[in-house]
Amino acid sequence: MLVGGCGKIRFGVAGTNPITDWFLRGALQDGRFELAAVCSRSIGRAKAFGGKYGAALAFSSITEMAADDSVDAVYIAVPNSLHAEYSIACMNAGKHVLCEKPAASNAAEFSRIVECAKKNKVAFMEAMLPTASPNFKVIRDTLPRLGKVRRYFGAYCQYSSRYDKLRRGDVANVFSTAMSGGATMDIGVYTIYPMVALFGMPQSVSAQGILLTTGVDGQAAVNMEFPGMNATVAYSKIADSYLPSEIEGEEGNLLMDGIHVIHNVTYIPHRAPMSGQGPEAERQTVGVLPEKSDYYYEAKDFMDLVEGRMFESELNSWENSLNTLRVADEIRRQLGVVFPADTLP
Repeated sequence: MLVGGCGKIRFGVAGTNPITDWFLRGALQDGRFELAAVCSRSIGRAKAFGGKYGAALAFSSITEMAADDSVDAVYIAVPNSLHAEYSIACMNAGKHVLCEKPAASNAAEFSRIVECAKKNKVAFMEAMLPTASPNFKVIRDTLPRLGKVRRYFGAYCQYSSRYDKLRRGDVANVFSTAMSGGATMDIGVYTIYPMVALFGMPQSVSAQGILLTTGVDGQAAVNMEFPGMNATVAYSKIADSYLPSEIEGEEGNLLMDGIHVIHNVTYIPHRAPMSGQGPEAERQTVGVLPEKSDYYYEAKDFMDLVEGRMFESELNSWENSLNTLRVADEIRRQLGVVFPADTLP
């Protein structure tokens, strides 16, 4: 809600890690955003982080921040295992919630989040970067030019510096089952979510991956089937890759420079006849150059919901978030990755 007639939406943020910095730099590009409070397990860290952005309030308890009348909405960027707990606590206090991906540890947790949002009549949105970007709209609008789509390929492989720490015996949250970590949950969802948003829920999932000593997956390759098409996603936190992502159709292809952040989109008509031996088709740049920070767009979409008194985003919808977690659940089942959250009623 726009408070006090001043056109500002007063945010609290939970978490003081680098992604919170990135989000704030993007959100501050929207004049409606105001940082009112910061929550961290360390009150000193909360005060220091908030001081960088002029936040007046600092908390070490999410329930205390959620209860404060100076906060209208909360951005949550804490370990994955806490996403559902923090989101539900905030929504039960009447706050709108923008939660970092993945929205929950599993599909069952996310279903409880949706129930809570409906009960309290507040907005909830997963902060999924690629689908909020202007170039994802370009992809959706350009899909008909591909004719019958036959394959989706999404790749995101980025060697993690925290893997070096793991090899020395220091287990970061991203490599901990207790924190609902692993490659699927940390970066695999970036490859799965756009697929689900474009094509829906796959009919079948077949996953292969590498488990690390902590019980989480370090990487995986997943093949999925849809009516008349296939999808493959590959992601890793223990190796790099420089492969682009692609959607392949009978009449042409769409090539994306990345799938977690989409800056360049190229349309390539299929080759001329002569059994593919004809001249190369001319590549066409169809993507748009973002005018603002990548994180601005997800913040804007969420603030549009709050301002418009709507509860659910069209693109980063509850259905897309739920189906992404259903796919992730099946991948983890096949790989043998089990979280404490999976055993809760």
